[in-house]
Amino acid sequence: MFQSLKRLVIGRPIATADEGHQRLSKKIALPVFASDAISSTAYATDEILVVLLLQAYVGKKAWGPIIPIAIIVCILLVIVVASYRQTIHAYPSGGGSYIVSKENLGTIPSLVAGSSLLVDYILTVSVSVAGGVLAIRTATGLGHEWAVPLCLICVVVMTLANLRGLKESGALFAGPTYFYVVMLVILICTGLYRIFVQHVGPIPESMLSEEAIEASKLTGGLGLYMLLRAFSSGAVALSGVEAVSNGVPAFKKPEAKNAANTLVVMAVILGTCFLGVSILASHLKPYRGESDGNGLGLMAEYLYNGKGFMFWATMIGTFAILILAANTAYADFPRLSSIIAKDGFLPHQFANRGDRLVFSNGVLFLAGVASILIIVFNGDISALIPLYAFGVFMGFTLSQAGMVMHHIKLKEPRWKLSLAINAVGATTTGLIAGIVVVSKFTEGAWIPAALIPVMVFIFYSIGKHYQHVKKSLAVPVGYKAQRHTHYVVVLVGKVNRGVLDAIGYARSLSPERIIALSVVQDPEEERRLHEQWDEYDIPIELHTVSSPYRELTRPVFSFLDEIDQERDDDIITVVIPESVTKVSSQWLHNQSALALKARLLYRPHTVVVSVPVHVD
Repeated sequence: MFQSLKRLVIGRPIATADEGHQRLSKKIALPVFASDAISSTAYATDEILVVLLLQAYVGKKAWGPIIPIAIIVCILLVIVVASYRQTIHAYPSGGGSYIVSKENLGTIPSLVAGSSLLVDYILTVSVSVAGGVLAIRTATGLGHEWAVPLCLICVVVMTLANLRGLKESGALFAGPTYFYVVMLVILICTGLYRIFVQHVGPIPESMLSEEAIEASKLTGGLGLYMLLRAFSSGAVALSGVEAVSNGVPAFKKPEAKNAANTLVVMAVILGTCFLGVSILASHLKPYRGESDGNGLGLMAEYLYNGKGFMFWATMIGTFAILILAANTAYADFPRLSSIIAKDGFLPHQFANRGDRLVFSNGVLFLAGVASILIIVFNGDISALIPLYAFGVFMGFTLSQAGMVMHHIKLKEPRWKLSLAINAVGATTTGLIAGIVVVSKFTEGAWIPAALIPVMVFIFYSIGKHYQHVKKSLAVPVGYKAQRHTHYVVVLVGKVNRGVLDAIGYARSLSPERIIALSVVQDPEEERRLHEQWDEYDIPIELHTVSSPYRELTRPVFSFLDEIDQERDDDIITVVIPESVTKVSSQWLHNQSALALKARLLYRPHTVVVSVPVHVD
């Protein structure tokens, strides 16, 4: 039944040989890898206003810095994209910042880059889903109490879609992504026409909440600290830019060329739309309060003269792109974690592909941690944003610093120009990472700043463990397995068909010595067992151990320790008879054998064998 349900939800298995058919064309890859970056146009300008209106209390002075901040972000976008185009061609195997750092900066910087990216992808899911739910709540008027349940439903849907496979989820999400881009471009063009041709004024107070009206009347001063904080909030528009470089192997051939072209198209859409929304905001002045919804929705309602068809189409598109932006993280987190796992710094389970050629463990882990964040931060996008930007820019910085070393080592054609681009990019993004962690430290930026070093320590410890295991299992030259004396112990409760079958199996091994062991609670139980032993004429020696406190594991281990003291070169095989029934009724039986096997697994020189007796 479980397998049937799995096939229905996830789909039929895909053979490894069919992996090439699961690769993405540029049209599908754009929504898969660029939806995160493009979706930031729906909330980046809003986050600038959150700082200026609700934290700096500058009121009408908030509208002056918006366009300059947007222009600086767009210039930074050009620098970062130019750098990642070089990364794509230099490292077409994917992995982005992690691979670049590993090849050029060393193990620790690569683990810092990998940790930053993984944190970024987890927050991408949380932020995107929270932003999408905010957009739909803005349109429908639902209260904040609906935020967490709606967010978790969206995470479940995204997880199931991605477990079906990258190509299938990409085809599913392509339409909504392109729909949002079209609706946003229409909104920007409509807004520019109405502002510069029809000369419409700012949004009237009648459309604003009381909180927003109060915010508009504040007269605080805008200091450098708050200006930098506003800039760092707007700079989240660059989140997701690195996703294409991390997923190059998912593209159809030629992978690097297709990925580089997709990156440029994404940058054009992102830069144009972010700047366009910022221009609209600076003229329309969509003031907002603490509990107000999405500013994009307020501008759409004003420009389209109410909540008509175009307003709803825009809000549905916004909801869709923000929810689907999480798909970028679902595409890249499992792939990056698999690369790190193959290098031995994450559990090897992250490197395993599921039935649909998806790194299923990475998908499920991502969904679980993102869901926890949504619950902890109550589905509030403004509370999650400060956690977001530091990891983004740390990854940018290490990637571009790695590319600087790459150019210095290889000195390829036009390497000096490329080096200059990467050096400027590394310096700029490193500076912004510092600004983010300082200006938003008390808002939560300290969390990723503290978490990333902890993750690096954990990754490094995992790597040391795998190195130790590999070294321990290495076969020296001329190694031959030592021959040991074979001692078999059959565990007995009472004489039944399962016990007799287990004894028969044990005797077939032809060990040097074989005995039966029973843990009894009182003399009466011991007497009945010996009578049964004699009645069935069982031809092996029976030992009993008294356990008045009804323990099983400790008496068995004590008996095995006594055998070791007598003959320390023995390999002891413990044979356990087990009754096996239908899955639906197996839980009705005592699971003491399962617990005992789990403990014996860690005992040196001990082999555990289960002899099943199928009852049904």
